[in-house]
Amino acid sequence: MITGLNHITLSVTDLLRSIEFYQCLGATLHVSWQQGAYLSFGELWLCLHVHQNPNSCFNTHSDYTHFALNIEAKDFSEYRAKVEKLNIQYWQQNTSEGDSMYILDPDRHKLEVHVGSLQSRLESLKANPYKGLTWHLGK
Repeated sequence: MITGLNHITLSVTDLLRSIEFYQCLGATLHVSWQQGAYLSFGELWLCLHVHQNPNSCFNTHSDYTHFALNIEAKDFSEYRAKVEKLNIQYWQQNTSEGDSMYILDPDRHKLEVHVGSLQSRLESLKANPYKGLTWHLGK
């Protein structure tokens, strides 16, 4: 049975640049090697792996693929100021429940720094459902 997120692996073009980027966001670097590194944000395990064909296309701007990192509401404003000071590029503005920043890493992987949880999102949908929303479990 799947119980949660185990890890996320991202292809990168410049390993050192990506390690520095994720450390600026607050990740802890555990190990690195010629072709990769393991970092973590609390319990979230992040693997970086050098992209074998950097001339190929990956991470198209048009899709919504991204991963989200949790942040406490009390820390969000300070963290946003840090991101803005680092001139990190945004890929989208937040339009959903909970404070969020949608940012790009150096290889244009899409990240979201989000305040909230699945439960808080479900609660907000009771008052403001998406068009065509169907409740299945735990309504």
